[in-house]
Amino acid sequence: MAANLFGRYVWLIEEFRRYNRLTYEDINALWRKSGLSYGENDNLALRTFHNHRKAISDIFDVDIVCDAKDGYKYYIDNPENLENDNLRIWLIDSYTALNQIQADKKLKGRIIFEDVPSGHKWLNTITDAMRNNKVLNITHQGFGKSDSNSFDIEPYYLKVVKRRWYVLARSPFYSNLNHKKNKEDGENQCEDVYMIYALDRILDCRITETSFSMKKNFDINKYFYGCCGVIRSEEVPIKVVLKAYNGGADYLRTLPIHESQCELDIKDDEATYFELKVCPTFDLYQALLAQADQIEVVEPESVRNEMRNYIGNMMSYYK
Repeated sequence: MAANLFGRYVWLIEEFRRYNRLTYEDINALWRKSGLSYGENDNLALRTFHNHRKAISDIFDVDIVCDAKDGYKYYIDNPENLENDNLRIWLIDSYTALNQIQADKKLKGRIIFEDVPSGHKWLNTITDAMRNNKVLNITHQGFGKSDSNSFDIEPYYLKVVKRRWYVLARSPFYSNLNHKKNKEDGENQCEDVYMIYALDRILDCRITETSFSMKKNFDINKYFYGCCGVIRSEEVPIKVVLKAYNGGADYLRTLPIHESQCELDIKDDEATYFELKVCPTFDLYQALLAQADQIEVVEPESVRNEMRNYIGNMMSYYK
């Protein structure tokens, strides 16, 4: 029953995302046609609708309000807050697809999801530690490393990039080491050290009894500012101009390499130009090489040279 209620909440949010403003009569008509109802005679009672509104506010922090001046139409208040929250949108979209599959057996086996192959087993442990502000002890073995190491981390954020789960954490060991060094050098400001770990490289993970408090001045957006994935750079983001040929422009428009990407108003019958403000990390070059036959780096010359190096190495493999 709880799962069915959750499905109703997600369905209701999705209808308002689709139609924007709806009267109760509109909502009831949509409900009768949905796969979640029991047919044309199954009405969504007004009291039930209001109970769903309250639950949606409590669970998703989405307020569905009524505009009495516009024919008592309901709508999502401040929808931009929802649309800009990637996690909530991902959860809603995922459950919407699940609703459709469960409601229509004809769709069973016809929706294929790209699986995240590893790292799932530690998600519950890490989220529990994050929720309760508990230090984790992990055993980690990086790619190319012959030995593993065990150490404590303070888990701050989880992030998914290119089918891999990552945990961003404060390192107590390196932070304390940094603090000690700064004091010895007579410096008052002590910088904390943050690390990112791929969950598929964690061999063991357990919650300790030690508690921690997240640093109030830590800003995740500032930490990853200018980054295209999980690799962080201390460098200031630079302007990168791309030239897209043939269908490359459509790929960049529909799936931007970075949130800073914008299309430039340059007249060229053979290509379209885009500008990004990014840090030139390995993540950026991976994204560029993924469409290497359709895009060209115009500037800066440093990024063009690095692309030449990558492409030269690739050519050597096929000689």
